[in-house]
Amino acid sequence: MSQDLLEIKDLHVKAEDKEILKGINLKIKKGEIHVIMGPNGSGKTTTANSILNNPAYQKVNGSITLEGEDITHLKTDEIARKGIFMSFQLPEEIPGVSVTNFLKYAKNKVTGKPVKVFQFKDELETYMKELNMNPKNMERSLNVGFSGGEKKKNEILQMLVLNPKLAILDETDSGLDVDAIKTVSKGIEMFKNDENAILIITHNTKILHSLNVDYVHVLVDGKIVKTGGQDLAKEIEENGYSQYK
Repeated sequence: MSQDLLEIKDLHVKAEDKEILKGINLKIKKGEIHVIMGPNGSGKTTTANSILNNPAYQKVNGSITLEGEDITHLKTDEIARKGIFMSFQLPEEIPGVSVTNFLKYAKNKVTGKPVKVFQFKDELETYMKELNMNPKNMERSLNVGFSGGEKKKNEILQMLVLNPKLAILDETDSGLDVDAIKTVSKGIEMFKNDENAILIITHNTKILHSLNVDYVHVLVDGKIVKTGGQDLAKEIEENGYSQYK
């Protein structure tokens, strides 16, 4: 039987004195892919940032546990070291830091172990080939001058290299064409196994066309109003969110 990986209980969150999350409950087991869908402003990104305890968001009630350990008020870097990764809707550009050096640094910080250079290089080459990435990009400054698709592929590459227990993908499909979405979906399938889990945050269903997911949660006005399987995503694609408002 799959073990519980992440559990959110009665989570209420504010940002700038406005209540955004109004009692979120969510349980994710190892080996599962969950999707949170909802219209703009419903609290999807707030949920993701709250799991990582982004200081811009204030938890006023509730708890978050990872494998039974309370991580509600840990610092973001501590949560990352415990095995939670988040890809961003708008990935940061870091001039002067190459993609390769950034990944080495990130892996060292997360694992606390020196990176084995040749093994790391082979790993990168394998992942990049599978993701159809240009090898020359690895020596470029992180995300500087990259297209939207290249930035999103970089996020998926980071996920594969860091190999977290839980990967949170925030609007990873946003602005991507069909081919890029298929590549991102391929990276998700490469990552997924029985010991980790994935939480996809999105407002549309494009990325779900190439994935099999376990649960779809509809988030409206800070609350999960419905949970179902992949068919629920198809229902939303056909009818939108108006029925839940």
